[in-house]
Amino acid sequence: MFRLRRRLLCTGGAAAAAAARGPPPIRVALTESSGRGVLATRPIVAGEVLHSAQPLVSHPSHSLLHEVCYSCLRRKVGSSGSGGGGSCYFCSDACRDHAKGFHDIEKKADWSLFDDHCSSRGLKYPYMAKRLACMVISGAVSADCLDILQPARLHQGTLTEMEEEFKLLDCIFRKAGFQEEVTTFLTKEWYINVLARIRINAFRIELVASSYQDLLSSAVASVACDAAVGNAVYMLPSFYNHDCDPNTHIVWLASADARLKALRNIDEGEELRICYIDASMDVNARQKILADGFGFQCGCLRCLSGD
Repeated sequence: MFRLRRRLLCTGGAAAAAAARGPPPIRVALTESSGRGVLATRPIVAGEVLHSAQPLVSHPSHSLLHEVCYSCLRRKVGSSGSGGGGSCYFCSDACRDHAKGFHDIEKKADWSLFDDHCSSRGLKYPYMAKRLACMVISGAVSADCLDILQPARLHQGTLTEMEEEFKLLDCIFRKAGFQEEVTTFLTKEWYINVLARIRINAFRIELVASSYQDLLSSAVASVACDAAVGNAVYMLPSFYNHDCDPNTHIVWLASADARLKALRNIDEGEELRICYIDASMDVNARQKILADGFGFQCGCLRCLSGD
């Protein structure tokens, strides 16, 4: 981790110069073997920031609601912020204002049964679907905003679980008194469609430590299985295909706003790829996680060589 961070930071001068050349040096196109992918439109230098991305929908880890901003997922620093003693924390008035639409919708309902259901089963993605539903009701996004993303393949057991979650979600909105005209979109098909896309496109947000104190906190959180501050779904980053020896890296410096950086020099026309998992695992572990979690068998050079 330290070497990767040093590698990214030490190329700052070259990256800044390259970034000044113009718009993001990328395009989305069909690839020969992996469907849609992201290709370089010009030579890219190692360390260059290719582009940034804001999440379409995000949600903090449920165990960190009082420690992570409910809007941008920024970690709480000391006693600062705009928590206000409520059920969640905001790092600033700007984040509170940004979240006002969906948060006002959430506050009209009792989510205790939903929280108990998710926490008892270790579920995280239904929280994102709930937030997206509140965003749609508030008018912040359209109900089909995730349709362009690739959905996961769902087994019958998973579909049954999703149907139960939908019934609970729908019941909560009805008990809260929401009129049918504002929840017309909220069907079993919509919920399953959204979760199928969240499951395969959500990124686990791990913030880069900006200080020694943050680094210690991150280490403690890792031991406690809370290294991730939350999860988020993005548009453009979701088009990046996987490689166990990637040429591109996605990084979060302080919030859920993502940055894509080149790990090495990249030729014009070359596909940009990120690693979906922990690349330090052995080949068998990588293959199993990618097959079970993402539904494909990795055929990158590193896997083919048995590394």
